[in-house]
Amino acid sequence: MRAVQFSEYGPPGVLEVAEVEAPHAGPGEIRVAVRASGISAGETSIRAGRMREAMTGAFPYRMGMEAAGVVDEVGAGVTGVGIGDEVYGLAPMAVRGANADRAVLAAWAPKPAAWSWTEAGGAAGGVETSTRVLDRLGVGAGHTVLVQGAAGGVGTIAVQLAAARGARVVGTASERNHDFLRSLGAEPTVYGNGLVERVRALAPGGVDAVFDCAGGALPDLVAIAGDPARVVTIAPDPAAAAHGVHLSHTAPGEPLGFAADTMALHGLGAGAELAERGRLRVPVAAAFPLAEAAAAHELSETRHARGKIVLLH
Repeated sequence: MRAVQFSEYGPPGVLEVAEVEAPHAGPGEIRVAVRASGISAGETSIRAGRMREAMTGAFPYRMGMEAAGVVDEVGAGVTGVGIGDEVYGLAPMAVRGANADRAVLAAWAPKPAAWSWTEAGGAAGGVETSTRVLDRLGVGAGHTVLVQGAAGGVGTIAVQLAAARGARVVGTASERNHDFLRSLGAEPTVYGNGLVERVRALAPGGVDAVFDCAGGALPDLVAIAGDPARVVTIAPDPAAAAHGVHLSHTAPGEPLGFAADTMALHGLGAGAELAERGRLRVPVAAAFPLAEAAAAHELSETRHARGKIVLLH
């Protein structure tokens, strides 16, 4: 089978699509014939060497943490899913390898009929991450939430999940993405200088929680929230600890001094239910053939993609 991997840190060009042996599902796991898989900003950081402390195992390192496909192998102890079922889910965090023709999943949910394979392939990471952070922040009905970087792969999901909880959502993005954010249920504003004042004008009663998907603006985000405990970031920002802001991740080790959070795997089933009710969609910025994984990473690193970047198998 084909798999995307790299054998040295560096730019997207270090990626190769290699012929490798297919993995097999272990106890509590399933294997899928992958139809689509996602590219994440975190994985581009790993490939570039910015997250070396989160690396486990030896080179070559296989890429991909999320995929959607058809179940073709079921591990010992697994119930409720069978050969031929369509699912979306997450690869084992320490192994990954979802950007491949066959992938082992450690967590999954039925693929919603409302989603195409392309959408489902890029969904699991954003759904789990958004659920994990919104749970930590205690976001619920009547709250006001600021999502910084709301037009990206995780931000677009976070906006919708927060809105589904009954929260009012303010989202930052470039002005060209403002109508797009409105379509997801957010009140848009631009990021950058003057953010504190703009958010206060939109929400004079204050903001209950801040979900930072972009990084680089922690002092302003803390000022908006009024308390660093009400800010959670997923960007690998070295300043997080100094500002008292929690960096939420699920990588092995303790990148930037933060231990891994427990994954919010319950979010996968809840996300599928919302999708079937028309309450959750997965905006796709671009889809590339698996063979063009390097080009997909290049687009991700521009940080201007609106929604998820997906590989088609």
